Amino acid sequence: MIDVIVAGGGPTGMMLAAELRLHGVQAVVLERDIEPTKVVRSLGLHARSIEIMDQRGLLDRFLALGQTYPVGGFAGIPAPVPEHLDTAHPYILGIPQPLTDQILTDHATELGADIRRGTEVVGVSQDDHAVTVDLADGTHLRARYLVGCDGGRSTVRKLLDVAFPGEPSQADTLLGEMELTASPETLTEVMTEVRKTQLRFGAMPLGDGLYRVLTPAAEVSETRSTPTTFDEFTQQLIATAGTDFGAHSPRWLSRFGDGTRQADQYRVGRVFLAGDAAHIHPPAGGQGLNLGIQDAVNLGWKLAATINGWAPPNLLDTYHAERHPVGAEVLDLTRALMHLMSLDPGARAVRTLMTHLMTFGDVNRYLTERMTAIGIRYDFGEGDPLLGRRLRDIALKQGRLYDRMRQGRGLLLDRTGHLSLDGWTDRIDHITDTTEELDAPALLLRPDGHVAWVGENQQDLLTHLPDWFGPA
Repeated sequence: MIDVIVAGGGPTGMMLAAELRLHGVQAVVLERDIEPTKVVRSLGLHARSIEIMDQRGLLDRFLALGQTYPVGGFAGIPAPVPEHLDTAHPYILGIPQPLTDQILTDHATELGADIRRGTEVVGVSQDDHAVTVDLADGTHLRARYLVGCDGGRSTVRKLLDVAFPGEPSQADTLLGEMELTASPETLTEVMTEVRKTQLRFGAMPLGDGLYRVLTPAAEVSETRSTPTTFDEFTQQLIATAGTDFGAHSPRWLSRFGDGTRQADQYRVGRVFLAGDAAHIHPPAGGQGLNLGIQDAVNLGWKLAATINGWAPPNLLDTYHAERHPVGAEVLDLTRALMHLMSLDPGARAVRTLMTHLMTFGDVNRYLTERMTAIGIRYDFGEGDPLLGRRLRDIALKQGRLYDRMRQGRGLLLDRTGHLSLDGWTDRIDHITDTTEELDAPALLLRPDGHVAWVGENQQDLLTHLPDWFGPA
């Protein structure tokens, strides 16, 4: 029997498979598409996702292929990088999604994930012991757990009959990469004029005459499975801008809507939802891919702990308890961003107000923390302000903190030198260090980097260890 089947081989699915393999858990990824997509749905990583890549030893691969940009601003309202931002990575990493997909696929493969392309899930059933997955070729697979990472039109979610409430798309947008023969001067002139009345329009140069082009669709598509044609694209360019800019040789074409929905439950028995299968929203703010990766890192170690036999009771239930509120906040964030991008008088008035508010350092910092996900604090109850937050990378006498998190284990950072992990050393690393970058005497990190305990008393530590790491 397979340990975990991951339905969907996008960034969420590959990150989850890699997290499982760090703990020796068998992970089989089922991806319907035979070849990786060339569609550039996402253009980069925010600070929290960058931290995750650093924690897993992947950041150098991303930096080699991406471009860093200063973090700051909100809904296109410019603002400086907030002072004292709580991260060692105060930047956005621009990198097209196909490159992110490839890095994460390579990572999962190197760790031993079994990736099966051209394999479509058509049926799901479960009992008290396992999940049975029916495939389009008539075969079946059985696993202890199944995770649907299969996108906004998730087959797994539909087969589970999980409610997906929210708002349907009110406007579709066409997106693609193609060559344009119009001069840069003409493009700039036309875009400047069109964007006075339509912000869902633009052409970003990619080099060698290739552009990433955005234009409103004529209508909302009733089915996302219908491919966008090049004729449709050029007709909409003409309808919006009065010209198609000499567009030719499209590399890929796509469309997206502004619908906003969230699964009302992320877990049904032995089946979980993650990434776009659990939540969809407009691409404003570049939240989607980042949110999915963070879902995967939250869920991966919990599934592994359960399969490896040391998880405390109800650990798997904390996935929904922690990530569903985060998803809901991101949906509200993208709703706000879309409103601020509107050109109607009310939205313009709010945008003017936000422009003034962004001059206040605390407002700028708060909004940046929301955009980058470094402000997330899970509810672990009352206690130290660090409790429930992820810890930024800090310098230790023994190297960097994130260098010590490569294997996805728990970590006790002990400045006192007198704490003990006897009975838990198979799942938690112990670092004794006198770093000056930390005020707390000692803290316990979960495998996803969030602070699970702060203190200095051995008995208090022993009381809290089982909460996240099970019995000794």
